[in-house]
Amino acid sequence: MLTIDIPGGQTLQLSHLALDFNGTIAIDGEVIAGVPERLIKLAGLLQIHVITADTHGTVAEKLAGLPCSLSIIPAEEQDMAKLHAISTLDPQRVIAIGNGRNDRLMLQGAALGIGLLGSEGACTAALLAADLLCTDIRDALDLLLQPKRLQATLRN
Repeated sequence: MLTIDIPGGQTLQLSHLALDFNGTIAIDGEVIAGVPERLIKLAGLLQIHVITADTHGTVAEKLAGLPCSLSIIPAEEQDMAKLHAISTLDPQRVIAIGNGRNDRLMLQGAALGIGLLGSEGACTAALLAADLLCTDIRDALDLLLQPKRLQATLRN
């Protein structure tokens, strides 16, 4: 579990990390360098869930050996499927990270939503649904490994 005390705000008790795949932890179907090491470290604090439409059809292979569960969602109503996936985890204990239009409800519904504006770009609706924005997935994951950074960013 990861506890983050937000000065002037709430205390977050987080148990789950929900991640989009393409555009978030991967570019063009390839996991971004440095992400696997961070996920291994975070697995000691959080249960990690990758929720994806699997655009390239290789996500299971690319995540093999990493400490995460994988949910491949259908082509229809992907935004609702991602929201449903976090609702089964207790959204008040979920951190969600994503960049696409289909991530917006997941980002909004999670206790902490992190929008990612990386090299693939980001949907404005996803960014507006997020609590904060990062430009690199490694920085976003490092926020979780160094929660005082989140305190500084989210305090009132």
